[in-house]
Amino acid sequence: MAQFDYPVGYHDFHKTKIIDYQMNRWYSMGYTRKEDMVDAATRIKKLEDWKEEMIKQAEKAIDEKRIMNGTFYYRAAEFFTHPNDPDKLRLYDTFIEMFYNDLFVEHDIERYNIPYENVYLPAMRLPSNNKNARGTIVIHGGFDSFMEELYSMASYFAHLNYEVILFEGPGQGGALKKSGLALSYEWEKPTKAVLDYFKLNDVTLLGVSMGGWLCFRAAAHEQRIKRVIALSIAYDYMKIPPPIIEKFALWLFKHPKLMYWMADVKMKMMPQEKWGTDNLIYITKTDTPLDGGMALLEFNAAHLKSEHVTQDVLILTGSEDHFIPLKMHDIQVKALTNAKSITERIFTRDDHAHNHCQVGNFGLALRVMANWLNEKE
Repeated sequence: MAQFDYPVGYHDFHKTKIIDYQMNRWYSMGYTRKEDMVDAATRIKKLEDWKEEMIKQAEKAIDEKRIMNGTFYYRAAEFFTHPNDPDKLRLYDTFIEMFYNDLFVEHDIERYNIPYENVYLPAMRLPSNNKNARGTIVIHGGFDSFMEELYSMASYFAHLNYEVILFEGPGQGGALKKSGLALSYEWEKPTKAVLDYFKLNDVTLLGVSMGGWLCFRAAAHEQRIKRVIALSIAYDYMKIPPPIIEKFALWLFKHPKLMYWMADVKMKMMPQEKWGTDNLIYITKTDTPLDGGMALLEFNAAHLKSEHVTQDVLILTGSEDHFIPLKMHDIQVKALTNAKSITERIFTRDDHAHNHCQVGNFGLALRVMANWLNEKE
């Protein structure tokens, strides 16, 4: 089973924040090289340059027998490829093919298709290092993740003698691209399918990014989950902006013509906003920015049901997370009124883990999780 090095430090690869973060993400999780990111950044002037540059980096890495780098550069290339671009699915297929049949073909990875709503949820299992596993950790991502990109995390816990299961739910990876399942806030449903399939009764559920919202929703409904780890939280997506912006956004939903006009202007002026809106429409399988926004409104405090979470909880938050403001951390902690226990950790710039999902010092976040599990087992 592969072992990974997690470099410490968040780097200024690119002046555009969303591009800079993605470059740091792959590097921080142990998949890419710093020098490749520096090189690519010199030729990426806008989002439209991203796909071709990442494909070039992938081809170069493969020519140099750096299969790990090459595989994940194809994943990186897919990330900013527009949903209407036929290359998006081709890049996904290339990444998956290389991940399982080239990069980790000799590793102990078990793949599953879990029956769900007449289609399938993709899942992956990493057995523990010996027959006496310490327990089972179930891991899922968030907004637009692939389970394969969380492999370095899964491998870390498998080396600590945990059985690790990763899965993709509606709106994610193969569940979206192959099974056609749109993102849904009812995360207890795919989680139940996974627990039923593997006959699990005592698990730790680990949600990453938007998964930090989804894991609490699942835990509120599923008592087979005994411990919950949220690697980032959101609580209520409409409460992320300042209150005045929240009120204005809610008002806009009642005036769709004005909302369409404003969304169109914003997307023309800010390409990253266009990508975000188009991606939201893609994973929610909706037709317009309004419909996509309405789907996102479902990820709110009322649907989260924090008060029904009764498990041991660990929350990890970056003090300078550019997606989720720090204020959401305290709101989420206070909402968990019936949790068995709550452990919280806010990472700072001194930790090099102050960004979203602790990109910059991913290894530190993993050690914090492992130590917490030692205490709770």
